[in-house]
Amino acid sequence: MWHGKVAIEKADEYERFLIAKAAPDYSSVDGLLRMYFLRRNENTIAHFLLITIWDSLESIKKFAGAKPELAKYYPEDDNFLLEKEKYVSMYQVFYEINNLH
Repeated sequence: MWHGKVAIEKADEYERFLIAKAAPDYSSVDGLLRMYFLRRNENTIAHFLLITIWDSLESIKKFAGAKPELAKYYPEDDNFLLEKEKYVSMYQVFYEINNLH
């Protein structure tokens, strides 16, 4: 799970960037099961949350490198992000319900 903050006037453009560049990059790695981009606008800041679900730690390392707890950034992020958080949060899924009605 990764969090980033963007000035609200750049948020729509950053959203498009994530869909165009980050989504294909993540999905190119075998082992990615699910990916969610979430956005919450708060006054002058847009908060972005990226949640990925992987089949194993090894698959995460194929994407993120030997230290998967370190956030991975693209050069374009410098044009959008107000700060670069150093770490992602990693959790293990221990229970899931898929088919809610």
